[in-house]
Amino acid sequence: MPQQTDKKSYKTTLNLPKTSFSMKANLVQNEPASLKRWTQTGLYQRIRAARKGSRRYVFHDGPPYANGLIHLGHLLNKCLKDFVVRSRTMMGFDCPYIPGWDCHGLPIEHKVMQELGPAGRELEPYKVRQKCKASAEKYVKLQSAQMQRLLTLADYDNPYLTMAPGYEGAVLDVFAAMVEKGLVYRALKPVHWSIENRTALAEAELEYYDREDTSVYVLFRITVGPAETYAPGQPVSALVQALTGAYLMIWTTTPWTLPANCAVAVHPQAEYGVYEHGGRKIVLACELAESVLKQTTPPLITFKGRKLEGVGYAHPFMPPVVYDPPRPIWCVVTADYVTLEDGTGLVHTAPGHGVEDYQTAKRVGLEIYCPVNADGTFDATAPDWLRGAGVDVWKANDLVVEKLRQSGHLFHDHKFTHSYPHDWRGKTPTIFRATEQWFVSVDTETRLAGDAQRPATLRQRALAETAKDMKFYPEWGRNRLRGMLESRPDWCISRQRAWGLPIPAFYPPANVEGQPLLTRASVAAVAEVFRQHGSDAWFRLSPAELLHNYDATNDPDAPAWAKSEIRRPQQRVLPLNPKSEIRKSTDIFDVWFDSGCSWNAALKRMQDDYPADLYLEGSDQHRGWFQVSLLCGLAATGQAPFRGLLTHGWTMDKDGHKMSKSLGNTIEVEALLKEVGADVCRWWVTSVNTDGDIKTDMDFFRVAGEEYRKVRNTIRFLLSNLYDYSAPGTSGKPTPSGGWDSVDPTSLDAWAMEEHNKLVRGAVECYEMFDFRGLHELIFNFCNDTMSAIYLAATKDRLYCDRADSPRRRRTQAAMWHITDALIRLIAPILPHTADEAWTSLHDGKGDAIDSVHLATLPEPIEVPVAPQWPTVIQQRDAMLKLLEDTRSQRGIDNPLDLGLLWPASDALAKFDPIDLADLLGISRFAFGPVDASPLVRDLRDQPRCERSWKRDGTVKARGDGGMLSDRDAQAIGL
Repeated sequence: MPQQTDKKSYKTTLNLPKTSFSMKANLVQNEPASLKRWTQTGLYQRIRAARKGSRRYVFHDGPPYANGLIHLGHLLNKCLKDFVVRSRTMMGFDCPYIPGWDCHGLPIEHKVMQELGPAGRELEPYKVRQKCKASAEKYVKLQSAQMQRLLTLADYDNPYLTMAPGYEGAVLDVFAAMVEKGLVYRALKPVHWSIENRTALAEAELEYYDREDTSVYVLFRITVGPAETYAPGQPVSALVQALTGAYLMIWTTTPWTLPANCAVAVHPQAEYGVYEHGGRKIVLACELAESVLKQTTPPLITFKGRKLEGVGYAHPFMPPVVYDPPRPIWCVVTADYVTLEDGTGLVHTAPGHGVEDYQTAKRVGLEIYCPVNADGTFDATAPDWLRGAGVDVWKANDLVVEKLRQSGHLFHDHKFTHSYPHDWRGKTPTIFRATEQWFVSVDTETRLAGDAQRPATLRQRALAETAKDMKFYPEWGRNRLRGMLESRPDWCISRQRAWGLPIPAFYPPANVEGQPLLTRASVAAVAEVFRQHGSDAWFRLSPAELLHNYDATNDPDAPAWAKSEIRRPQQRVLPLNPKSEIRKSTDIFDVWFDSGCSWNAALKRMQDDYPADLYLEGSDQHRGWFQVSLLCGLAATGQAPFRGLLTHGWTMDKDGHKMSKSLGNTIEVEALLKEVGADVCRWWVTSVNTDGDIKTDMDFFRVAGEEYRKVRNTIRFLLSNLYDYSAPGTSGKPTPSGGWDSVDPTSLDAWAMEEHNKLVRGAVECYEMFDFRGLHELIFNFCNDTMSAIYLAATKDRLYCDRADSPRRRRTQAAMWHITDALIRLIAPILPHTADEAWTSLHDGKGDAIDSVHLATLPEPIEVPVAPQWPTVIQQRDAMLKLLEDTRSQRGIDNPLDLGLLWPASDALAKFDPIDLADLLGISRFAFGPVDASPLVRDLRDQPRCERSWKRDGTVKARGDGGMLSDRDAQAIGL
């Protein structure tokens, strides 16, 4: 009898897994090495070369602000953008990606001025600009490094910067087109004003915080009755009698604006009444009388608001004003915007401090009066008691209330808390203040490009564009953008700061009257100077030097004074007296105008692309970058600069609060990358619903890390069982069938390949629709359930124990190769380091021509004949496993290989190999019984067990080496 071998020696006969793809990722240490290798080998440039001539997919990067290190919102945004670029590239598109930075504007200047302290205000603008430029350059470099550490792929060596001379010239080209179309004008209008930074602000530059203010109800004594009630020889009307000696009651939450009151607005159709209260007659809306007066006494008389039009009143503390031609000093006007939701129905109107007030004043011919200086103090037209040292609008609130109380004009006051606009940089409250500013009109009809039939306004064209074929992800973004376009005012594009692109307007000498010089030709001349020397030239060169290539005499749009002052370069006549020189504008562009022209500076000039297929930013950009880009693009080209918009929400803490360093609830990106690595961060991005705001804390990233490890270990198991398998293809492109058309449709491998096809189809569709969360679920479920829980568990025995070159094992390896190859490709856009590492393990040294997965394309389905009964088999598997588990628990059986199962031979199962079904259940034996028989679990512990595979399959017996082996295992080792 042969001598029995040591049972442990069978381990050396097994096909145990081997791979260089380690179980531990060590992302924090290994990702920088991948990044360095990609940079050294020029991966981005190689991809561009590989896709040259392919269909173009134009994706445009919205410029982040070059001010500080990146935060979690940047991480979310930049990863999403990278998913788009990488996935479209792997779909076969040529998808260049030029990153950009927004470098001008108040946030940078505000930070620099804080660092400079009081001495900063004494610096001339040019020196302030130099320090701002240095700060922007510093943070562009830092942010670029951080974004690359997130494994984003872009042309980081050639970004676009809004402060670059070429970019600045391209912005002025867009501005010149707007000027030519008559869309740019200068006017005295109330705008959001930052007192701290002494500049106008756009709506997009505001943040809203709670603030306590004073609400006041003020009495204005009527001095002149309604004009329509007077008729020579007629008796005085009842309305005039009721109004005689009465008071108009107004309500306001900004007492400091009362010095600027010019009128009281009422709704023409609302019902008003005269009420007796406390010995006085008071006029207010009937609907609000009871809540304000706290009485139910009926009015002396009621009438429509239009009857009050023209009624004059005396201001409680301002001196009388004489108008020419004569009219009531202060009067009642009608306005449809007056509501009866709160207040008194009589609206205090200060045209210098409110948009609706301004519009009313323009309609009825009132003065746009604003007694407030840039620093928030009052000018010489205000009463003496408001012009004391240190008195600004906020301190004026209490002074005005006290003055009204002393004079008897205050009916009621109380403190209340409300949401109020604040400067986005200084976090200080803003005011509405009328100043001379430059505006872009959204309601001026002009003939834009593409308007062959009739002129249109920017608003009309923008609404038309967003109503047509423009795609929105998610779809609700369409209504959000349209709503903001419908309600937006004209765009105030001027700012009173140093760090930005100068508005190239020229004003006549101080002793000459005339409109500013701002024409297409003059702007174009300055644009050329900026392209050569940068916008600092505005502060270093004289008007003559800036306009060297401009000839006003040949410019039909130039004002008369310019034609006499600015002639051909060789005949130029400029006044020599410094006091009478042409003056340069001191305003700069709103920083949103800079970024709103990025399509011209980056897409058209750097990439020769227009329009973009996609813009991607946070949902706040419906009022910011999306909107201003749309307006600029339409104004200059007549076409929207993008075909689609993809938006995401804000990152919040786990309780739904905005992340803030002051609250201590932020997650620093640098620390996050050092703890979990970029691939885990990117996997987290795919896991969240980006349609709304996103709650997170470190636990969310730890969960993402666990899920990542599951995906990684699934790929590792697949790779480790392919060490002795030769890859079937070259260049990573699978053949249409891959040889699978002859495979038994009932085999486990046919089922696995069909699941592979489902994954490929679903994942590609997710990439097409930017459904990264859906992609996350598909990939994780495929790895965790389809592969790990079912297929890999079922095939482990044949992989380890079959003869190495057995047809069954090779067939399974072939399936695994295709599955692994596809899985690596599908994760490449979202887990670039891990995919690159796995691709090297799968393909390195095996004849594949592509050395990086990032040069490959997404996988395609492989046609496989698969039995239609497989869904039923998988469904019944759950019932079988439940029965087996219950039996094990009842009988104390630890190892499922100690079990067999007798199952009724239904039509759905009868065609399937019992050995495959046993492996699918992880047991030793499966057999079919009569159709009408009950399922039976068999305890096989009384039968011999194979010492190599541990199976009790009924063929185990003593072999020539003395060991107990099944037929399959004996054959595998040559016995």
